[in-house]
Amino acid sequence: MRFSALAAVAAALALSACATAVPAPVWMGGAGGWTAAEAEVRPIGLGIPAGAALAEGVRFAGGVELVLDPDSPLHSLSDLKLVDDRDFVSVSDAGDLVRGRLRLDAAGRLAGVDSLRWRRLTLPDGSPITDKTDGDAEGLFMGPGGLAVAFERRHRLWAYGLLEAPGRPTPLASPDIAFPLNEGMEGVSAAHGGWRIAGESGGVWDCAVSACRVVIAPPPEPVPDSEYRITGMDRDPGGDDFWVVERRFRPPVDVRARVRRMAADGTLGPVLVELSLPSTVDNFEGIAAVRHGDGVRLYILSDDNGSARQRTLLLAFDVRPVR
Repeated sequence: MRFSALAAVAAALALSACATAVPAPVWMGGAGGWTAAEAEVRPIGLGIPAGAALAEGVRFAGGVELVLDPDSPLHSLSDLKLVDDRDFVSVSDAGDLVRGRLRLDAAGRLAGVDSLRWRRLTLPDGSPITDKTDGDAEGLFMGPGGLAVAFERRHRLWAYGLLEAPGRPTPLASPDIAFPLNEGMEGVSAAHGGWRIAGESGGVWDCAVSACRVVIAPPPEPVPDSEYRITGMDRDPGGDDFWVVERRFRPPVDVRARVRRMAADGTLGPVLVELSLPSTVDNFEGIAAVRHGDGVRLYILSDDNGSARQRTLLLAFDVRPVR
């Protein structure tokens, strides 16, 4: 990377670090197996404009970074869904289920989070997950039967029932395919009549109780990490389409993310949000959509992989119809 580019990146990081991090209001509940989780919250913007491209009709609506202790259970968050317009749920690579609430300012922009809490997901025998091979949760959705979580390494989709008090999991239909070890069902979402699954290395399926059908067949060769791949998906609250977040990484530092709409037939529309250095970007893997005025608000969440070199970022974007 040229020195000028390095200087720009350093400046963007320095500006972000200058913003004050404040403690997130702590969850005051204590029942049902949930444990309060502490975090500090730092406001962030999109950074230096050169790396952020927003399509017509898209507006940045605020962002925050979760500043976490090294042993926090809030590291490695891999997906995001909204229970209503403020309450959210996430999962981690360690098999933890996380809940919290979004805080908006007077203008309706994302300003923080509060009431963070977590609990460990369980195996079918009721014992808590202890091994990353069992607990590498990468996606979730809320369906008619409650909470559903997708795992990789040991690829499976499990139904846990009530979100407030998840029970012993039962299997749900998932694609009959041998996913690569660490490249499984990254994009999962509720859908009309069931749920939709997008493989990180390619392929889209629509599933119901009994089976899955192929919407877009996976390619003969898995899509490599050096190209854009779907890492999160949520249903459009206004119809049968979906929203997806994609990620691309080319060593040593070229990490990018973008947001697109997916049609019911699996085709992807134009890029609506694209993030790259020297603007704010990280390992975005989660996306949640909610009605907002005459459009949709999208939240995207990054997975810090438990690394001090990465961050847990939550960004908001408003998408309005272009007339």
